[in-house]
Amino acid sequence: MRKYYILFAFLLLTKTSSVYSQSREIIIKTTSQQIIIDGLGNDIAWNDANEIDDFFQYFPSDLAMAEFKTSVKIIRDENNIYILAKSYTKDENIVVPSLRRDWEGWGNDVISFIFDTFNDKTNGFQFGTNPVGVQRESLMSNGMNDWRRDNNKSWDTKWETEAQIFEGYILNEIKIPLKFLSFPEGSKSWGLNINRYNSSSNEWTNWVRRPQNQFIHSLAFLGKMIFEDPLGKSKAPLAIIPYVNGIASNDFENQTKLNNLSFGGDAKIPIGNGLNLDLTINPDFSQVEVDDQVINLTRFEVSLPEKRQFFIQNSDLFTNFGDSRDGRPFFSRRIGVAKDINGNIIENKIIAGARLSGKLDENWRIGFLHMVTNEDLANEIPSNNNTVFSLQKKMFTRSNLSLLMINRENTKKYDFIEDKETYNRLIGFDYNLASPDNLYVGRAYFHKSFKPDSKSEDDDSSYGARIERNTRKSTIELGASFIGEDFKSDLGFVRRTDLLKLTPEYKLKFYPKNKKLTQFDIGIGMWNYFRPNDNYKNSDRTISPSINFVYRSGVRMNLRIYSRSTYLYDNFDPTGMNSDNPLPGESTYKYTSLKLSYNSDSRKKFSYRIEPDFGQFYNGIKYSIENTFNWRFQPFMTTSLSINYDHIALDKGFPTENIWLIRPKFDFTFTKKIFWTSYIQFSSQSENLGINSRLQWRFAPLSDLYIVYNDNYMTTNSLIPRLRSLNLKLTYWLNI
Repeated sequence: MRKYYILFAFLLLTKTSSVYSQSREIIIKTTSQQIIIDGLGNDIAWNDANEIDDFFQYFPSDLAMAEFKTSVKIIRDENNIYILAKSYTKDENIVVPSLRRDWEGWGNDVISFIFDTFNDKTNGFQFGTNPVGVQRESLMSNGMNDWRRDNNKSWDTKWETEAQIFEGYILNEIKIPLKFLSFPEGSKSWGLNINRYNSSSNEWTNWVRRPQNQFIHSLAFLGKMIFEDPLGKSKAPLAIIPYVNGIASNDFENQTKLNNLSFGGDAKIPIGNGLNLDLTINPDFSQVEVDDQVINLTRFEVSLPEKRQFFIQNSDLFTNFGDSRDGRPFFSRRIGVAKDINGNIIENKIIAGARLSGKLDENWRIGFLHMVTNEDLANEIPSNNNTVFSLQKKMFTRSNLSLLMINRENTKKYDFIEDKETYNRLIGFDYNLASPDNLYVGRAYFHKSFKPDSKSEDDDSSYGARIERNTRKSTIELGASFIGEDFKSDLGFVRRTDLLKLTPEYKLKFYPKNKKLTQFDIGIGMWNYFRPNDNYKNSDRTISPSINFVYRSGVRMNLRIYSRSTYLYDNFDPTGMNSDNPLPGESTYKYTSLKLSYNSDSRKKFSYRIEPDFGQFYNGIKYSIENTFNWRFQPFMTTSLSINYDHIALDKGFPTENIWLIRPKFDFTFTKKIFWTSYIQFSSQSENLGINSRLQWRFAPLSDLYIVYNDNYMTTNSLIPRLRSLNLKLTYWLNI
């Protein structure tokens, strides 16, 4: 009955809310005149284009018009959309930290354009550019309610942009081919918004006004671009992307050397106006940026973000299910890795894969993924078929109901695999709530897993609900989830089972009329974890009050208290370095700590983030500090240095540990096509020093030559080489 109480509470808390809307429109005329993308905007066609220039402020206040004017003209021809943006600024002291496509970080001048091509206010395309014409683009999903989860910046497509800097303003000229966008045949209008950041005034502005409590890129707040002539049929070309990769490596631990030349590639096949079929054979991800090492002081596995291009497009159709923290049914990083016979995580080669995703029509979306991984008999790793299917139906204005099915199954029988491990399956439903004005967002879901030895009495389901009400003055969130003791998802990320979690949170917001302080909020959150099969024992509880300040300069400061209670069922070493002398299980530990975070003004050439954290830790004390320092030599070089330090002193009888994680990074962007990144990571917890250096030459659109050097050392008592490799990889994007 637990699942019905949770679902009933979810439905009880949802209600119809008033729509926060604006009728902002721009008519997009059709031209037959030629437009040359040079950043000058002197083509005759621009004289006929309609213009918009009345932008609203989002930060520092959402109650005023923009301090600095932005004017935008949009026009189209049969094959392309053209944009001319004139961004006025106070001075020529413009922030351009990098020439790299899809640049990271805040504080740099940018103008972005959001297109909702199916008018569903749930999915969209975003194109952004800066004062020197560097591009970035992303796929937007789930209404863009969370910029980390719902903004897929790994997506790339072909488009053109150039820019010129003049006295008092910046001119950006853009050409976006219609063939690379999905939209219904005969489209008469798209949703549109335009966002701009002006570093000279530290001002964020929008064409369509939105309240400051909502994310600036939220798809709930869009105007209309109305086409003078309806669009034709989307005609995306077939793309073939072959690669060749040469590698020379030396494994010092196993005393083996490898020299190998491999081939493979991807194909992107458009189907209709909204579907994409991606195929891959012998995929290779050697050029993908290495993962950030982390210090893990918890009892649970840490999830790391997906960076492999094949899994990126429309990824929300596969990953946006369940409880993203504790019970995610599908986690794409499970495919392509496995444990060897010693329990170490190693690469598990992918033989081939297919991926169908996108829109069936304005109300239905579909996702299908099938990957075949290779066997590794020496490490007792079987070959597997990995299949995921999802079907999503739009509900009401912005909500949706989704079906999810997952199957992981051995391709044949193996002597070293027990019968109960030959397959794992899952079926589930998720309802995602998003009110028209984003006042209410939430989710309710139910998932059930299956394995060869499943029994009717097994507790193999996972379900939950979360509802959030977000107004300009306050935010309240209520969440509850359950994971049965027998629930299992081999292709998911499930931190623990036999779990009932309750998570209420509340935040009160203030907007003082102050020249320096623009906003502050106070809040409190509680995270309760119970063990249903142990009389609902409260195994973990955290109560965390906080206060947060946002300043006109962009400086942010947060103060948070953590009051924790943890019941250890098993022995546990919180340092991760003394497994022979762990804290005793079957004991309750209560401890409190204080954490302060400070973010400096990111517009400055030197900026930093400091997070000291000190207080009790289980039966002892812990002093920690996380620092990140950034220094840019605009626009050709950006450097960063992250230093994390933890001093852990447990009670008598347990050793004191000093844990270090040091990560310097050097990013050179010599031109818009040649980049060199070097990343060094040292972790005393994992006793590892890693060096990754990657040179990239984008010699043609979306076509690259990579030279990647990797070096790893053990640092137990001295510097001992473990694995060294050099990759030369060539990829070429060919449209047919």
